[in-house]
Parts: sequence; C-alpha cells; structure tokens
Amino acid sequence: MSKGKPKKDGTASAAESKADRNARYERELERLQVELSHLQRWVKSTGARIILVFEGRDAAGKGGTIRRIVERVSPRVFRVVALPAPSDREKTQVFAQRYMQHLPSGGEVVIFDRSWYNRAGVERVMGFATDEQIERFLHEVPMFEQYLVRDGIILLKYFLTVSQDEQRKRFKRRIGDPVRQWKLSPMDIASYQRWWRYTEAYEEMLRRTDHPAAPWWIVPSDDKKAARINCISHLLSQIPYETIPFDAPQLGERDARPEGIPDTEVEGRRVVPSAF
Repeated sequence: MSKGKPKKDGTASAAESKADRNARYERELERLQVELSHLQRWVKSTGARIILVFEGRDAAGKGGTIRRIVERVSPRVFRVVALPAPSDREKTQVFAQRYMQHLPSGGEVVIFDRSWYNRAGVERVMGFATDEQIERFLHEVPMFEQYLVRDGIILLKYFLTVSQDEQRKRFKRRIGDPVRQWKLSPMDIASYQRWWRYTEAYEEMLRRTDHPAAPWWIVPSDDKKAARINCISHLLSQIPYETIPFDAPQLGERDARPEGIPDTEVEGRRVVPSAF
C-alpha cells in the first residue's frame, strides 16, 4: 500500500492516494473476475445450480455489484433476473410462481436483482400486499428456501446497506446526470421519503428470514468499490468450486479461399462511416 507523499514535518502520510486505491481496486477486481471464470467452468462441468439474491436499499449499489460479477462471464451461464412490476395476470398467481420459472437448471447461476423479497419490502411499505399476505410470506419463505437448498441448489442472499447521507448524494447525482437519470424511478423517491418505514420492514424481514439453510449476508455499501470486492470475495468463498483446467483447442489451418469470393466482407458494400 502506498504511504503517499511525506508531510511537511517529514513524516509519511498513512493515507492511500485515490489513484493508488483505484489501481489496487482494479487489480483485485481483475483477479476476482478470473476466479469467477473458474467458477463458471466448474458450474458447467458439474451441472451445479446457484442462486444469488441481491436485496437492499435503493442506491445501495446492487446493480453495480451485479455488473462486475457478470462483466467477464457468459450470459448463458450467469443469468440476471430483474423482474418488472407484476402484470394483472401475475397478480392472480401463487406469489412465488413468477420467480419459480427463473430458477436455475443444471450448469446455471441465476442472479436475482431483487427477488421474492419484494413482498417484504416495497410491497409492504407501499401497500401493494395485505398484512395477511406479508405475514404468510415471512412465515413460509424459509421453508421455500430450505426446499431449494435440499434439492441441491446453492443459495446465497446479500443485503446491501447504505447510509442516509450517502443515499441522498447518489440520488442527487442521478438527478443531475443524464446517463444515470433512468435509474431514478418514482419508487426510488418513495423509498427515500419512507426511509424509516423501509427500515422497519427490512429489520423484520432480515430477522425472520435468516435461517441456517440460507442466511442473510449484510454488505455495507457506502464505499462502492469495497462493497463490490467484499461481496464477490465472499460469494466465491461460499461455493466449493475447483479450478478445472482449460482444454485449449488447436486452431488448425484455414480453408482455401474459393475463386470469386472477395477477400473481405467490406469490398463493394455500404460501410458505416468512421466517427472515431
């Protein structure tokens, strides 16, 4: 770790510079993404089934953490499920029905960017579910998750937290940044205004649905980079994967170009103009 520039009194600063910290973050993220690629090969080879549930406060960094997980792996193995609000038809179904169809088959990792726990969070606070429905959910969801684990699925649940001050800063950045404005929904504003109601709902949810088969893991996320590294490191430590050697193929020789076939696909065709 860099000790920074010496102070005027001759002593070295213990603070790591921003540039050094960012470089360290990138190195560690790259290392973890290599491990995720090893995990991917193991999942495909063994037919393992993995569910990663990401819940937490709005603007706590769930999306950013998920993006770093899937950035260097195949979307055919790592599937991200981020369901919209239920349709009128889905509202008449058994609550878990819309989630069950997205559960992993052999050789898949399914990442839920919010999950069935919507019932204990947004649906409770915003009045989209009755007290009876919420109580039934909190009572039954541990049994549902135990069923998944007994069937051989690896289930990991992460709850990302963020302070009020940091959430406010992130919402203001979204408001002022055109490339972030899509992240700010009416539900986000409602969650900001109902901070303590969400606190109460989340506290009960975490207390009643934390069980040995699928405990909750809390990820403090005021520091986004640290949260990403900590979360990815932890999930890798919880899965008993092995590094399976890569069987490198031989490229061999290209076939001969037939007579009359142009050397490239560009020749004689409309080409997108260069803008860079």
